[in-house]
Amino acid sequence: MIAFLRGEIAQKTDGKIFIEANGVGFEVLVSNTTLTTIGAEGENIMIHTYMHVKDDGITLYGFSSTEEKQLFEQLISVNGVGPKGALAVLSSMKLSDLLVCISSGDSTAISRAKGLGKKTAERIVLELQHKVSPMGFAVLSDEFVMNTNTDAMDEAYAVLISLGLTKSESLSLVRKNSSGTDTAEEIVAKVLKDMGR
Repeated sequence: MIAFLRGEIAQKTDGKIFIEANGVGFEVLVSNTTLTTIGAEGENIMIHTYMHVKDDGITLYGFSSTEEKQLFEQLISVNGVGPKGALAVLSSMKLSDLLVCISSGDSTAISRAKGLGKKTAERIVLELQHKVSPMGFAVLSDEFVMNTNTDAMDEAYAVLISLGLTKSESLSLVRKNSSGTDTAEEIVAKVLKDMGR
């Protein structure tokens, strides 16, 4: 199993990068997010990888963060979602927005991913909705999650949405105003103060 690659970006094309590591060139399929954040041609990088083995060959999928790789692995655990489908979902929007869509049950937004379809998007929501959180999964480091009251952050996030803020605004404000051990009430109070209310 190849967990990561460290080497120089030899070439970047749509949906893939080529990495030269110790004289060997690796073709790595990536999401739009990774493609835009991983670096430029000629730069030395480290990229997290998932190796998919099937009868007709081996394919490497690459991720600029462990969080994106974790969500990829969650997506391919869903019945009917293969690695290419998971990559299409990851390419359809920012990671934080995707987590919000899954946790809030917004299958319509997820279904806009290239080649996915409505039923598959609904299955993703059904199977992952209670496994991901915009606060605690595939966004924050494991160390942060262990020392953070993510339930309080989730609750504060829901309160802010009920007050009329957008999902992305609520997510950003909760992250910004949580010290990690705050209660939901304390987080909301900090947010409202930050907003001048």
